[in-house]
Amino acid sequence: QVQLVESGGGLVQAGGSLRLSCAASGRTFSSYAMGWFRQAPGKEREFVAAVSYNGVSTYYADSVKGRFTISRDNAKNMVYLQMNSLKPEDTAVYYCARATSYYTDQYDRAYDIWGQGTQVTVSS
Repeated sequence: QVQLVESGGGLVQAGGSLRLSCAASGRTFSSYAMGWFRQAPGKEREFVAAVSYNGVSTYYADSVKGRFTISRDNAKNMVYLQMNSLKPEDTAVYYCARATSYYTDQYDRAYDIWGQGTQVTVSS
């Protein structure tokens, strides 16, 4: 059984920064790629970023390239999303998820374990 718990969300002004964290349980955390997704009010869930099982490979949605950074610390069973230069359109509930393979994937069907989400609100 694997559980994911997100934290670090909150209210921030446009141009500001937030760092989201995802704490994972389970003894095989290091065998899986991990991803971040988000869902804004009235919109579909969308891919944000993914990192391979060993942290070497990363992949980002075009909307966040150059602003967001995904990373992981397998010794601590943690995944992070550093968000800089935040925009009002980044406002959403952000979800941490575990993939079914070692490598990055942009499609939510490739992920089998999801956290409860953490709210990020960017004011203008």
